[in-house]
Amino acid sequence: MASLDQLKEYLANHNIEVWEYAEPTATAMAAASAVGCRVAEIAKTLLFVVGGKPVIVVTCGDMKVKSSPLKQTSGLSGKVKLPQADEVLRYTGYAPGGVCPFLLPADLPVFLDLSLQRFPVVYAAAGNNHSAVPVSVAQLEQLTDGKLAALCVSLSEES
Repeated sequence: MASLDQLKEYLANHNIEVWEYAEPTATAMAAASAVGCRVAEIAKTLLFVVGGKPVIVVTCGDMKVKSSPLKQTSGLSGKVKLPQADEVLRYTGYAPGGVCPFLLPADLPVFLDLSLQRFPVVYAAAGNNHSAVPVSVAQLEQLTDGKLAALCVSLSEES
């Protein structure tokens, strides 16, 4: 697991600053409140297990990942599950509420939902539940080697 100091150093090498907060940023709503932005501008980093294999999806705070597009994009089959907290820590190196898209294990695929492109800057976690990192989608693509894909539907469109 990368420490906050390791993340700060890594991101500083890419001219990206880590913001820290006294208040918690563990949920999209809490992060938006701390940052002072809309929930949609929060880039939540989610771990899914698809047919027993872990994958990361980074999407906007107002979006929900859909199983079929995730399986199609990842090339995996089987049941799509949200893992338990211990699995999140084991697969990503970060605890739930602080999972960030940076310095993840090299064999963990990262997918970036197209919804992120709505904003010039989104705010991702920085490895703990009291931080945020302002980044562009281009920076996310570069630093995560993430693949852009349509994986989500708006929470307001959910029936």
